[in-house]
Amino acid sequence: QVRLVESGGGLVQTGGSLRLSCAASGRIFSINDMGWYRQAPGKQRDLVARITSGGSTNYADSVKGRFTISRDNAKNTAYLQMNSLKPEDTAVYSCNADVLLSGLINRRMDSWGQGTQVTVSS
Repeated sequence: QVRLVESGGGLVQTGGSLRLSCAASGRIFSINDMGWYRQAPGKQRDLVARITSGGSTNYADSVKGRFTISRDNAKNTAYLQMNSLKPEDTAVYSCNADVLLSGLINRRMDSWGQGTQVTVSS
């Protein structure tokens, strides 16, 4: 069992900032990549940003220069700092983690949080 809990979403004005957090808990041995995805109504879920266990990052072109992903491995937590928000950023943001489960039988689990709503008003 692995649980990802997102927090930090909400309603902001254009140009504002939000910081999303994703805390992972459960039978975690280690976490490889963590990432943030978003999905707007009627659209596919798209990658926003990902970060490896070593700290390498990649971003969607639409958020480069505005969003920053980071992680605290000791806390099994990832963050997404979102600056200069635009109405086009409005979506449900979901956290993803590639988890190696603890136990006698090791297995990987692609885990997702329930998502947090980000709404940017114009």
